Amino acid sequence: MSTATAPVGQRIKTARRQRGISQAELAHPELSDSYVSLIESGKRTAPPAVLELLAEKLECSLSYLVSGVTAEQQEELELGLRHARQALDGDRAAEARTRYTALLAEDAIASLSHLRQEAELGLAGALRACDELDEAIPLLAGVRHRDAAQMPAELYASVTRTLSECHRRQGDLAAAVRVAEEILGGAVRPAWSEEHVRLGAELLLAYAERGDLLRGGQFRGELLAAAGRLGTPVALVAAHRAAAVLAMESGHGEETLAHVERALAAQSELGDPPGLNRLRVACAGIALSARPADAGRWRRLLIAARAEPATGPAGAAEALDRTVNLIRAELLLGAPEAAEGHLAAVRDQIEHLPRDRQAEIRLLAGQTMAGLGRRREAVRELAAVAAWLREAPSTRRTTRSWLAVARILQEVEEPGDSVAAYQRALTCMGL
Repeated sequence: MSTATAPVGQRIKTARRQRGISQAELAHPELSDSYVSLIESGKRTAPPAVLELLAEKLECSLSYLVSGVTAEQQEELELGLRHARQALDGDRAAEARTRYTALLAEDAIASLSHLRQEAELGLAGALRACDELDEAIPLLAGVRHRDAAQMPAELYASVTRTLSECHRRQGDLAAAVRVAEEILGGAVRPAWSEEHVRLGAELLLAYAERGDLLRGGQFRGELLAAAGRLGTPVALVAAHRAAAVLAMESGHGEETLAHVERALAAQSELGDPPGLNRLRVACAGIALSARPADAGRWRRLLIAARAEPATGPAGAAEALDRTVNLIRAELLLGAPEAAEGHLAAVRDQIEHLPRDRQAEIRLLAGQTMAGLGRRREAVRELAAVAAWLREAPSTRRTTRSWLAVARILQEVEEPGDSVAAYQRALTCMGL
């Protein structure tokens, strides 16, 4: 049995014997040798004050008696966690995954619940960044279940939000809704905090993607009211951005743009130019879907955003989103030549992206090739999209993608494949 898994009494006995100290030598007005014997045998539980006294007399750290981990071991674990966090924050997700995995394999970390939890949540973050959602989901669910009683309410809401997001990204919208509603769906709501609003925003996105627009519309009012009462930019950005997506899915263009403007205004109050740039790129994607006629405005905004290259862990993702949205804007403006120029910037990245992202870009590539009159290239790109869509879960997103594939195939005079794609879209809608 390692010292990290041994009972407290056994660790006291081990430390006493290693130092050649008898029970009698631990004598103290409040600590008789019989009392020490009862603690060592596990028949009595030593309160914190007694453990501090024993640690002093045994010349060992209190952390060793409490957890079986020496101060030196704890320092090494904390240093390892710091390096893993730096890797994840530095957009080195694969390295972070390796570091967190190695830390969790250490026996000592099992006895330090706060460090173990940090390592598990860090590993989940690295797995998400590597698009390994099948591994991230059970890890997050396990931490959430095991530590529910000890977690502060905001951390519990944050872990739940991340778990819901992973389910949504994986296409399991029922699970995404269920885990979020476990906190926010009861008759009695928790006290709204920034993290609870962010969780609510994630729930609203799941409603929107699932097509549960009535339920989403009812919840949206509550979420926006909670964010308004808090009045913090973080809460307002989260709520209005999610509300914009719901309005876009509902076909309410003006309402979508109103929420987009509110989100951007709230973000500008944070004094975080990179964050504002990221939100502008994200909002451009929403607005292009809601109001295609305004594509020129958002194209100008995206080009301006390109002049301020992003740094940090979100930099590569933001650059990709910006380029994808520029391609969409150019196609809406009837400029496939310009779209092809932007497409060239992401061609080399496609094979390294998650499959849903690959399909999104290949769909735009198929539309671009069709616009340029390059039929064979268009059909090749659309065939790759269709191959992914056949394996993807049935959601509003996959329905829209099938419809887009069908429309483009019709444009390039592939009627048979076009009809098959339309039929797939109907199947996704349950028809």
